[in-house]
Amino acid sequence: MFQGTGSDVGKSLLVAGLGRAYTRRGVAVRPFKPQNMSNNAAVTADGGEIGRAQALQARACRLAPSTDMNPVLLKPQSEAGAQLIIQGRVAGGIAARDYRRRAPDLLPRVLESFTRLAEGADLVLIEGAGSPAEINLRRGDIANMGFAEAADVPVALIGDIDRGGVIASLAGTVDLLEPSERARLKGFVVNKFRGDPALFEDGMAAIAARTGLCALGLVPWFAEAARLPAEDSASLDSRRYGEGEPRAIRIAVPRLPRIANFDDLDPLAAEPDVSLIIVAPGRPLPHDADIVLLAGSKATRADLAALYAEGWEIDIRAHARRGGRVIGLCGGYQMLGRLVRDPDGVEGPPGVTPGLGLLDVTTTLSKTKTLRDVAALDARSEQFVRGYEIHMGLTTGPGCARPFLVLDGHEEGATSDDGRVAGCYLHGLFAADGWRRAFLDGIRSARGLDPVRNPSAYDAEIDAVLDRLADHLARAIDLDRVLEIARAR
Repeated sequence: MFQGTGSDVGKSLLVAGLGRAYTRRGVAVRPFKPQNMSNNAAVTADGGEIGRAQALQARACRLAPSTDMNPVLLKPQSEAGAQLIIQGRVAGGIAARDYRRRAPDLLPRVLESFTRLAEGADLVLIEGAGSPAEINLRRGDIANMGFAEAADVPVALIGDIDRGGVIASLAGTVDLLEPSERARLKGFVVNKFRGDPALFEDGMAAIAARTGLCALGLVPWFAEAARLPAEDSASLDSRRYGEGEPRAIRIAVPRLPRIANFDDLDPLAAEPDVSLIIVAPGRPLPHDADIVLLAGSKATRADLAALYAEGWEIDIRAHARRGGRVIGLCGGYQMLGRLVRDPDGVEGPPGVTPGLGLLDVTTTLSKTKTLRDVAALDARSEQFVRGYEIHMGLTTGPGCARPFLVLDGHEEGATSDDGRVAGCYLHGLFAADGWRRAFLDGIRSARGLDPVRNPSAYDAEIDAVLDRLADHLARAIDLDRVLEIARAR
């Protein structure tokens, strides 16, 4: 199990890279995270959902994602509450103060998934959450040492040198653990090192001396990590997406508080002539954008309220009047309609919120969640698309008579009369290389621009980055020693 001294120390990335490295050695590897908190989710083949990071880790291990890989998923809906997903299925909403009390009751389900997953594996790589040093959360913990002790697994501790104070964070974390927990620690990894590794040899020795742990590796900074799907929206604050570079096509994305499944943006950002601009609160949407894109949301009505509070609805409507394109995906699609109704209080108190009115549709939220994979030919573009739906609600209205996509005879989404505003529920749409190129070529043509000679091949590039990450970790981490530790369990 890989636990961290804090959030965002690189646990997800290390598990993905090690998963690919061991898979290439012929080891049957499975990724596992007992509890995740993220609004970035993926749909599994059996119609469940797990954290997007675990889906990437499954891909690194060349496996289809399974609900057993992430048995507990919390999807924040407000500052004090979240939607609870257990073994891929919605189990209702839960307040933060109530979850800590309920978490121990979920441990049997977590162990059930872990046992089932481990049955077909030579090696299970387990990712913790946050830090085991958060001793105020230790009672009822199922994400870090609580799980490690229940499942009887050894632990490696990860520290992030890029944020500073890595010696103190590793030594301090070890010091805060209970004796039984410290005995479970077998080694440490220092991640995100910049510069000459020889300069930190004394640091690695100091950590080993103060903690009594084996130094498993000093991992240099891996710049290509930014090309891989991120686990949560905190990464949006640090990703630049080429916005400062002079690029032909400009796509503006309002940074709404409960943005979800924002890895939809990554394939666009990978295009050599696309500048993806994440617009932070307090800033206007750029007037020279070609497209305003409203991404998914875990709480459509709350994010609509935030959009209005920022004054962004004025910018979006002005953009549409000037002939600019507006695209909405999932929750963003719902926002483009006339109304979002929530009669059952799915996202909070029951009520109705006015949408932007750019599409002639109305959404009614419901307790039934739609979860499905989609792979089909879009009859309108004559391009193959692959993606997934993950939403609670039904969108209807005259705008649906002008669908955004026609997939094997099934009409999906809606467009405006002039075709410049459109939306649909299909996440992953822009990852389809042919469809994305056709869509962007339409914008290039309207602007008098030539098609890009070397467009991005998104899926192939993700696999190539995972291979390079595996090579990177194989040079930095003692893979044989990690395997020995796991096998000694």
